[in-house]
Amino acid sequence: MRRVRLAADIGGTFTDIALEAEGAEEVVTRWTAKVLTTPEAPERGVLEGVALALERAGLTAADVTLMIHGTTLATNALIERKGAKTALLTTEGFRDVLALGNESRYDQYDLNIDLPEPLVPRRWRLPVPERLDNTGRVLRPLDEAALRAHIPFLRAEGIEALAIGFLHGFVNPAHERRAAEILREEWPELPVSLASEVSPEMREWERFSTTVANAYVQPLMARYLGRLEAGLRAMGMGAPLFLMLSGGGLTTIETAARFPIRLVESGPAGGAIFSAHVARQRGLEKVLSFDMGGTTAKVCLIDGYAPQASRSFEVARVGRFKKGSGLPLRIPVIEMVEIGAGGGSLASVDAMGRIQVGPESAGAMPGPACYGRGGTRPAVTDANLALGRYDAASFAGGTLVLDAGAAARALDAHVGARLGLDAGMAALGVVEVVDENMANAARVHAIESGKSYEGRTIIAFGGGGPVHGYRVAEKIGVERILVPSGAGVGSAIGFLRAPVAYEVVRSLYTRFGRFDLSAVNALLAEMSAEAARTVAAGSFGAATTETRLAYMRYVGQGHEIAVPLPVRPLTEADVPALRAAYDAEYARFYDRPVPGSDVEVLSFAVTVSTVAEEVLPAAEVEDAPAPAPIRVQRVRDTATGELGDWPVYSRAAMRPGARVAGPCIVAEDETSTLVGPGWVCRMDGLGYLELMKERPA
Repeated sequence: MRRVRLAADIGGTFTDIALEAEGAEEVVTRWTAKVLTTPEAPERGVLEGVALALERAGLTAADVTLMIHGTTLATNALIERKGAKTALLTTEGFRDVLALGNESRYDQYDLNIDLPEPLVPRRWRLPVPERLDNTGRVLRPLDEAALRAHIPFLRAEGIEALAIGFLHGFVNPAHERRAAEILREEWPELPVSLASEVSPEMREWERFSTTVANAYVQPLMARYLGRLEAGLRAMGMGAPLFLMLSGGGLTTIETAARFPIRLVESGPAGGAIFSAHVARQRGLEKVLSFDMGGTTAKVCLIDGYAPQASRSFEVARVGRFKKGSGLPLRIPVIEMVEIGAGGGSLASVDAMGRIQVGPESAGAMPGPACYGRGGTRPAVTDANLALGRYDAASFAGGTLVLDAGAAARALDAHVGARLGLDAGMAALGVVEVVDENMANAARVHAIESGKSYEGRTIIAFGGGGPVHGYRVAEKIGVERILVPSGAGVGSAIGFLRAPVAYEVVRSLYTRFGRFDLSAVNALLAEMSAEAARTVAAGSFGAATTETRLAYMRYVGQGHEIAVPLPVRPLTEADVPALRAAYDAEYARFYDRPVPGSDVEVLSFAVTVSTVAEEVLPAAEVEDAPAPAPIRVQRVRDTATGELGDWPVYSRAAMRPGARVAGPCIVAEDETSTLVGPGWVCRMDGLGYLELMKERPA
């Protein structure tokens, strides 16, 4: 059977589509499409993009054998507070956990600090008499009558979703499950999220916050996924629909509708998977994934062909880029830094006369001023156009004709007039600021990860990544950039490379001094079975692999480090080996271990995934002649401010082995690659553009 796989990624500005069809002798052909996102009905943009990609490929919806989707809809609902009216049932005496948090302050010296408001106001946080101890033993039975007495109030308030989180429910979920049974008996249409299912880990603030967030977006996501699935079926598509998870795996639409909070970083996760795949093709052990789209830029470190992973994430930060100022989510995620720096990021001048770019974005509507859709404020795309980096007639493959005059007027009115600069120099300032913002985010990410950029390659993609890549590389000291084919829709292509996978996390406290082997092995076996069942629902019998992690810390410390576990029952001989592995990993982060201190294990994670497809290495190719330029553009160099004539080459006209020297532009439908002065660009055997910084003679 011929495989035709389709992927769709909804971004803040553009919706990207990638379609791959397997032909004779397993030769795969790819078609892509990029359309403006439709915020008022996101599924409409997806359906339009799918129809366009199918038309380009000469295929019908019935030919598709698999569709994969990623969306920022859940993230946007949390940021914009546009989710369901949500209530929380919790242990009596603990209704204010969401407001108290862990009592930390993300800025110790700000007397007027703003803390994130809980998604559930206090009047909808309802206490229920019940209590378990830390081992799960019942200290006070669930008061079912008190729980039932809350239901008329919830109905009268128009509650649309409910979260249930009881103290120590992650150890013994009996009370949470019984409460859910009662709610379903009396109010069967109400969506209910249980903390013991959504986030079964210790730390009640993070657990309750994650469960509430899941309930908050569940009705919205269920309706959206229903409309999308119905629209695809109406087109004639009978293929299964999978969703991209924040942790880098795929899952069924049923699991996604049940745990939509796991989709909050699905689009960026696709980008990281894309970079990891490209790194494996090229044999690059250390890379930096650089994904710049219309609304945000994402950077992610990839070592040994695997993105960094984390179990925690913050959303809707009230303090810009300040850790601890957002709503905490305990979900499996690919660890990356995401900042408001995209093509639609708006530029302004603050009270001190400094150019500021983002995080506010023009989005798809009205978009940057040059889109001609009603926007009057300058965005990064306007600045790039004013600098001569884009051809107004061929932007986004010619589907959107840009208005250079509108871009210049917006830059002049909002930036240039304030600083006494013409539109060209105002644009230079905007681009330099956004490049520095992205470079700084990359520096911080490396420092926080205990790593450096020495010997790394940047893999640049997204609509803006190849445009800004060489300048960001210069700022962080990287001398090689790779721009894969299909870079403009890289995250969507990443969806096609992702395995069907699911991660289960559970908390079980134990110390190495008295390690409870039987309890740990029983828990790991149960977690492995749950993850395997979830993956089996969408793997269609494909071979699977499993990884296990334990999250450990020295007794008395506040943060854990992940240590791999063997995928088998643990034995007494494993305990000292795991302790040694933890000491070594701790020393990598903090230079030396802490001798004489016991180590405690707080949580375990088990991931089951389908085996990734074999990746063939890139073939070496001989040098080939460069194509003739298709035109010349007047471009202002952001490093020097000088204007010059830059030749523009068509990427489609370049053959493997062809080499062009900067300054120049290599143009394609979804993006353009800028090759700065002092850089050389060569196409490799895979059709990827490799940019190298020339060293002075």
